[in-house]
Amino acid sequence: MSKSLFNDFEDVSSKAWKQKIQVDLKGADYNNTLIWKTNEGINVKPFYHADEFETLPNVSKSKATEWKIGQCITVKTAKEANLKALDAINRGAENILFYITSEDVSAEDLFQNIDFEKISVAIKCEFLSVEFIEKLLKVNSSAVKKSHIQIHNDIIGNLAKTGNWHNNLNDDHNKFEAIVKSTNHISVDLSLYQNAGANIIQQLAYSLAHSNEYLNYFERQKGYSLSDVQITFNIATGSNYFFEIAKIRALRQLWSTLASEYGANTECHINATPSKRNKTIYDYNVNMLRTTTECMSAVLGGSNIIYNLPYDALFHKSNEFGERISRNQLLVLKNESYFDKVNNPADGAYYIESLTEQLAEKALELFKNIEANGGFLSQLKEGTIQRKIKESASKEQSDFDTEKLVLLGTNKHPNLEDKMKTDLEISPFLEIHKRKTLIEPIIEKRLSEKLEITRLDKE
Repeated sequence: MSKSLFNDFEDVSSKAWKQKIQVDLKGADYNNTLIWKTNEGINVKPFYHADEFETLPNVSKSKATEWKIGQCITVKTAKEANLKALDAINRGAENILFYITSEDVSAEDLFQNIDFEKISVAIKCEFLSVEFIEKLLKVNSSAVKKSHIQIHNDIIGNLAKTGNWHNNLNDDHNKFEAIVKSTNHISVDLSLYQNAGANIIQQLAYSLAHSNEYLNYFERQKGYSLSDVQITFNIATGSNYFFEIAKIRALRQLWSTLASEYGANTECHINATPSKRNKTIYDYNVNMLRTTTECMSAVLGGSNIIYNLPYDALFHKSNEFGERISRNQLLVLKNESYFDKVNNPADGAYYIESLTEQLAEKALELFKNIEANGGFLSQLKEGTIQRKIKESASKEQSDFDTEKLVLLGTNKHPNLEDKMKTDLEISPFLEIHKRKTLIEPIIEKRLSEKLEITRLDKE
């Protein structure tokens, strides 16, 4: 066996690397020149080294070889949604998420001809109904069990988004409990926080505090074990490529830590969708580049299912072309870019491992602070969570307005000949509807809205 080439060279420490860099800077300050300070309070160094780790990082449990291509379908009529699902499956979708707005939907028609042994199905309802969920589960029940169908009901997420319970606190919790006991599944929607402008540490801390409310509730229910309950986190991925990879990895670690305290299932399921916050209506084809890198982060971070966002979802009604392109982006990542060939692809990258550790530590500290001050629900009712998200969103908006944060084609190198006023099938802007709410809702808002409104007015 030949001698390794690396044996002929001495190891170079991180200290030696830094000294060499300082020489090359020719008097410029190392920290001011090369250290990147993020809105999360993390200082990103120009290089990372093995000797900065006391022990080797643990192997992550994510399996990039098993990620699935998802397709979201809003159910207007069961038969129409079913045909749309079957078409998506024939074109490469491996998971179907049905978004249901009415209890009148026929489960038999909705599930017709779907092979549950090959395709997994998720259900998200705009309403809270134990009877409707039971009706869904009764249809072809043996197949449903094999598919491990996910029922997404997040009553706290609904409160945070709308400002109200579906009915009231007690009724919502009673129905939620019945659904969880029949499905062994808890769903937590974190995409709201990202789309509203929360930074990554807030997103992670709120995910823990949000899910901890459910764990606390079920711990108080005698005779019910959390060990068999599967939790799903629905997240939104932004454009900060490596940070988003680290965010997903940190979420798995944090959940495992929290769940172990309750004797709950330490494994979690993560569904990812690209963020809406950085998407634009002008130069909208750039949205495809944004969603591609965001889906890449989701895969490398260890998401189980990825639902891509069509490039024109902001301003067009659901359409075959936009959905086909978004699905094909995922097909290219899987079948042509080989993003499903290696498990745990981010493991061992010193930069990502360091980011993961720092994000997890800072998020855990914030989570403990939330719990010490009454918990997530209490801070939602007081408006603390909303205020903190607004502060983070305002800082990010300022970065966008001053071009420190760049959206190409929008606040940097815009095509002023691009016209959009006649192409808006739906409103892409935040709309305020005055109504009575129990708490202040958390509002999603895109960074480019104000700029786009100004451009539209000048067309």
